[in-house]
Amino acid sequence: MTSGNRNNKTKFIFITGGVISGIGKGIVASSLGRLLISCGYSIRQVKIDPYLNEDAGTMNPFQHGEVFVTDDGAETDLDLGHYERFTSVSLTKKSNFTSGSVFRAVLDKERNGSFLGKTIQFVPHITDEIQRRILEAAEKDRPDFLLVEIGGTMGADIEIQPFAEAMRQMALKFKSENRFLNIHVVKIDYVFPSDEAKTKPIQHSVRAMLSLGLQPDVLVVRAKRPIEEENLQKISLFCSIPRNRVVEALDAVNIYEIPLALEEKGLLKAVLGAVGMKTNKKCRLDAWAKQYKKTLSKKRVVIGMVGKYHNHPDAYISVNEALHHAAAANNVSVKIVPIDSERTDLAARLKKVDAIVVPGGYGYRGVPGIIKAIRFSRENKIPFLGLCYGLQIAIVEWCQNMLGWKDAASSEFGLKTDHPVIDILDSQKDLQKMGGTQRLGAYPAELLKGSLVWRIYKPWHKGRGSIEERHRHRFEVNPKYHRDIFAKGMVFSGLSPNRELVEFIELPQKSHPFFVATQAHPEFKSRFMEPHPLFAAFVAASKTRQGKMGK
Repeated sequence: MTSGNRNNKTKFIFITGGVISGIGKGIVASSLGRLLISCGYSIRQVKIDPYLNEDAGTMNPFQHGEVFVTDDGAETDLDLGHYERFTSVSLTKKSNFTSGSVFRAVLDKERNGSFLGKTIQFVPHITDEIQRRILEAAEKDRPDFLLVEIGGTMGADIEIQPFAEAMRQMALKFKSENRFLNIHVVKIDYVFPSDEAKTKPIQHSVRAMLSLGLQPDVLVVRAKRPIEEENLQKISLFCSIPRNRVVEALDAVNIYEIPLALEEKGLLKAVLGAVGMKTNKKCRLDAWAKQYKKTLSKKRVVIGMVGKYHNHPDAYISVNEALHHAAAANNVSVKIVPIDSERTDLAARLKKVDAIVVPGGYGYRGVPGIIKAIRFSRENKIPFLGLCYGLQIAIVEWCQNMLGWKDAASSEFGLKTDHPVIDILDSQKDLQKMGGTQRLGAYPAELLKGSLVWRIYKPWHKGRGSIEERHRHRFEVNPKYHRDIFAKGMVFSGLSPNRELVEFIELPQKSHPFFVATQAHPEFKSRFMEPHPLFAAFVAASKTRQGKMGK
């Protein structure tokens, strides 16, 4: 990628949020990243989470949504998934940090005597550590832009204050060099029952920023309908932000429309102008626009997602998005039907879908229903894709119903069994801590030549048969049972290089059109502009079945 920053000094763009939480800072940051890339600029991204957890790894999906995993094994906030899907730039451990990790680092230095007996304070010690991490994220690649998103709501969340102070200090250092910019994401309010638009919450949010010593340079204003010019002028006047840097951000049909909409409303021009860069550079969004149009196809496949975390809309977000990417690659759209594995009407719901996917998870709750769903897909030749937990339960189902071991189970479930066909890794058995101790990050797999998986991944392995996917789990297919499982007809189409761990399974296509599962999480590597081949093949199989059924 070419660099538009001739002196190679990174410009820092901080994305903050006001008025309410969950306002869409991550999508704004992701969209801006795509816009900058489309103009030939290089970028990196960082997400700062003010909570005290050291990372997102131990957080419940019901509370915080999905945990996203990078190649180097970082368990991160789900916004990093958006960053990668929009920009196709793979991120690292340096791309996400929390208050907890910052405090631990400073206290560890204090215990080791690094501060030479000084009194440890938020300023300068905590704020210096925050700035060090931000600068470190830009050091290796020296991108034109480092986009830094600060989680939470500015002026409302106590835990944000150290980060706001670090941000203020960076503004003091870099703003005079046109190397610092703050984009503040807010929303216009609507009064019930008149539905009249009100700008006052936005004004209060910007004043809260001013009280922290920060003046936003660009406002992105979320709205459910076009904002009247009078209100945009009012926002500009009372927030002391030029009108051309107040950018309207309307609700979109889907998230992949947003970069196009924000470009049309002038976000890129506002950002480049605010850091003293030319704004007449030609940006290339044609390919993105073409891919987006594919997501609107009236031809649609219906995929049932059988899981147990459906109460949180973001619990399976990477799987959802990977399916949308794959649908676009097949010139169809996709309807994802959440199917709670604990429901009593499971069979009736499964009959209405074109394919079934079982995503990741933990524990025994809901497992009997997942076993029934996998058996239903296997016996009725409905395309099936199992992801991590989905592979493990597919093995359990196979052993129970094909090998006749009715007590077959995973040792994770805590059930009494003579056939623990899924068991914990030996390296995991003596661990006491939960956080950061799973099998995490990218691991290689050697694919069985000629298998369905081998053919699907051929664009990646180019005939060599070796690929890498990201992992997040503790349990594996028990090597003790490999021979019995294989002898009954299950194909181990991908193994670890030492051939001890099962990475992919499949059924021969003569007995099932598409029955594939992986111990990995391939959804983490799917990009909007680069749909993952495994998901693309799965949706293609769904489309084929739909055609044969005459739907």
